Amino acid sequence: MSAGLTGIRVAVIGGDDREIYMIPELQKLGAYIVGVGFEKAAPLEGVTLLSSPIEAVAKADVLLFPMYGTDERGGVKAKYSDSPIVLNKEFLKEVPPHVTLFIGWARPALKSAAELLGIQVVETANLDQLAILNSIPSAEGAIQMAMEASPLTIHGSECFVLGLGRCGWTLARTLKGMGAHVTGVARKPADLARAIEMGLEAVHFSDLEDRVGKADMIFNTAPHLILDKALLEQLNKEAVIIDIASIPGGTDFEYAKVLGIKALLAPGLPGKVAPKAAGKILAQVYPQLILRHLTTSMNTSLKLRSGGDEV
Repeated sequence: MSAGLTGIRVAVIGGDDREIYMIPELQKLGAYIVGVGFEKAAPLEGVTLLSSPIEAVAKADVLLFPMYGTDERGGVKAKYSDSPIVLNKEFLKEVPPHVTLFIGWARPALKSAAELLGIQVVETANLDQLAILNSIPSAEGAIQMAMEASPLTIHGSECFVLGLGRCGWTLARTLKGMGAHVTGVARKPADLARAIEMGLEAVHFSDLEDRVGKADMIFNTAPHLILDKALLEQLNKEAVIIDIASIPGGTDFEYAKVLGIKALLAPGLPGKVAPKAAGKILAQVYPQLILRHLTTSMNTSLKLRSGGDEV
């Protein structure tokens, strides 16, 4: 990591073990860290702990919220706090326009409120660099869950990967390397062609209902309902579904339970199965993002001040 953060004040608000490992890496680059939601964590050397996110706003140049985003009410996950942290309009009103807010996923209400207030919100979970690196612990964690849930080995099993995106490709390649018979399911002709080139069986989503019956393990990465009642009824009842799409996933979990099919929703795997690696991934990606957006904010502020002086 070459991006230096000397003199930059970073507020880390909420999170889990990923943030615990990320913080010292940012400190090595010179960042001054204030933290909210870490009062129950082991002492974080050099970190100024604050009691509320609003208090942190006045002491920060950037705000880092968790990859999880928020719940429907704006609640922020904070593993090491008993006090609720809420990201709502009242909080946003306290954020100066030059302070950028980074968060994994931003709900529509948050984005709308931020836009009205002139606050820049950067969703990090969909950034290629972060998503591709995070696909490594996500794939390993999903495979670990499948091995624990199934009586079969990965080697020789029929594995379906639904969605050949950044995580889907990593899953498919890893499963194939472990000796599985892998079927990649996608819509784009280019993705289907790449699946064939990789030695996978390629299936279009429109043909999935006719082919899914042979699956021993299904890994869903698509963030919308794919495994509906019609598809679930075609499954081998001993099949295992590992759904790593963002909540609520792409599976009708209630109907799967009715059918006796084991279906597990597993969002946020990097922070659960490999928090140290995931924290270092965040620390690898955030510095350049922070510097880029700080520079943009400063230039915008200068232009506004210059324009105002000329009026």
